[in-house]
Amino acid sequence: MGQADFVYESAEDAAGMPMAVSIFADGEDMQGLLRDDAEAAGFRIGETGTLHDLLEGDARPVTDLILVDCPRPDMASMAALSRLDSRAAHSGAKLIVSTSVDGLDDVFCVCAESYPQILVDPQRAERVVALGRMLAEIPNLRLRELSETDRLALLRLTEQVGKIAERLDRMDSGASTGSWGNDASAANDRGAGAFRFESPVDSYQAPGMERHGQGAPQRKTRAPLPSATLVRKIIAARKLRARFLDGELFADPAWDMLLDLTAARAEHARVCVTSLCIASGVPPTTALRWIGQMTEAGLFQRVEDDTDRRRAFIRLSDKAADGMARYFAELGHEAKMLA
Repeated sequence: MGQADFVYESAEDAAGMPMAVSIFADGEDMQGLLRDDAEAAGFRIGETGTLHDLLEGDARPVTDLILVDCPRPDMASMAALSRLDSRAAHSGAKLIVSTSVDGLDDVFCVCAESYPQILVDPQRAERVVALGRMLAEIPNLRLRELSETDRLALLRLTEQVGKIAERLDRMDSGASTGSWGNDASAANDRGAGAFRFESPVDSYQAPGMERHGQGAPQRKTRAPLPSATLVRKIIAARKLRARFLDGELFADPAWDMLLDLTAARAEHARVCVTSLCIASGVPPTTALRWIGQMTEAGLFQRVEDDTDRRRAFIRLSDKAADGMARYFAELGHEAKMLA
């Protein structure tokens, strides 16, 4: 089975001009592959070159969308990617970067400004879908004069197409999903609204203060985090289900990542993005979309390494940690009541 026949009408900006995509990849074969995919998605091709070309000469203007392949980042390519990320952030350009599992932490670290869409070992169909997702996010884009309802439908459709494309690729290769589990990207429709955290407050007033109408300062109390051992046992029990039942029944990347980061916080350990993707139980590209969504919702925080600027980590925000602590405290209370 070859590349699916993805052909779209020409993508145009608000002025009706065809949108351009710049392509940076090592090797003419990969550049040609990315060029074919971009043209199939309705773009005209702008600048094409290697990442190292970006380090030569003066900075050049960037196009509306930049497509980069960086599977094995070295020091030079990381410097070029960091420069490109900064330029994209300041110009408003959209950046799509494909890399490997081994290169994910490096790419995630240097792409700190433009919030790019990162693809991990993508199939060609997945790359075209990523281009479609970016089209829907570009403001003032003329995309067949879509209404807002149609635009939202397109966003949901790209998620479904992503799942279909992955299944077709698995059927074509005859390979299983392996340790990454199964794609749960359609769960994005549920959004982060399922998580609602509020800081608990215990009202306290000294004796006699009520009579004088004086309110004492409220004293905030926080439930302690559960022990890392308990959380790790819960994680192990969740993974055990896949030995006896279809793993697709239990895909819940948001909760699995919350559990992993809760255990890490209790252990005072740091979690890199690759490790968190593995903990999510879904393919890394899907996990990265969830990480982005959870970060936007204020549940995850990106933390730079003070001793090594080439590294970055993910941790729970304070409100997420507070919510998880209160959840486990309530769980313990319910267990006592049942006993």
